[in-house]
Amino acid sequence: MTEAGCWAAELESVFARVAGRFGRADLRWRMRDYVRGLLGQAARKNGWQLAEWAGHRTPDGFQRLLNSSIWDADALRDDVRAYVGERLG
Repeated sequence: MTEAGCWAAELESVFARVAGRFGRADLRWRMRDYVRGLLGQAARKNGWQLAEWAGHRTPDGFQRLLNSSIWDADALRDDVRAYVGERLG
């Protein structure tokens, strides 16, 4: 359980680091739910399964996040790359 707590805290650290890449709070929370779903215990990783696992009624919010929301994917990638470089060297 202690290891799970460490992973959860580290994941929150990553979310805090990239939150500024999303201009609206609802997009930040949706991104957070989406990533948690991808890393979570959902049996299948499709839109419906991820939405259900995250407690959303439909996958519409995830689809909007991925298809039509405005955020800088390249800057987000760079943030994650820098984070991984700091942690793994």
